[in-house]
Amino acid sequence: MRSDTIDGFLSGLAARIPAPGGGATAGLHAAQGAALVAMVARYSNGPKYAEHAATIDRVRESADDLCERSLELAEQDVAAFGAVGQAYGLPRSTPVEKTARSQAIASALAEAGRVPARVLAVAERIIALAEELRPVGNPNVISDIAAAADAARAAASTARVNVEINLCASTELENRAELVEAIASTDEILLQADKTTAAVREQILR
Repeated sequence: MRSDTIDGFLSGLAARIPAPGGGATAGLHAAQGAALVAMVARYSNGPKYAEHAATIDRVRESADDLCERSLELAEQDVAAFGAVGQAYGLPRSTPVEKTARSQAIASALAEAGRVPARVLAVAERIIALAEELRPVGNPNVISDIAAAADAARAAASTARVNVEINLCASTELENRAELVEAIASTDEILLQADKTTAAVREQILR
């Protein structure tokens, strides 16, 4: 995915193939959000912002790390979903094969649920960074803080529904409680993103 063109990725996304799909886009939404935070931080250097230099530097470094992590998760989602497809394609002619197939499906679905759950956690951190940078960053690029929050919001919302569909796909998930807990705070995360965007708009329009 890293070396693919935008056209190539979108063609794959639109094609009738299992992956990339919504889970990968959640990771890319998060990566864009993190990159936008990092960009605003880089525009917020120099003497004018010296008072908040330590915060800005920390936010930039964290955002860069989260951008990389988000790309990793997008790639992991493609791999995880591929493993689900392979598990469903296993033979089931005998009782032994049926048992092995069921176990493989449950294991693959568990990992396929874990990846978007990790994206959700990353999105939450990106929104927190955006909100931390908003009041001290360069006001000339403040709209990109809102763009970052909205991108991370899309990541969180998309990640949640991808966890939920994996929860619904199997009642035998060993990590069911883990996944349910992972998405429990999604509404709060989305609300925080909305508050950040609203604060940016208020700052712009005042």
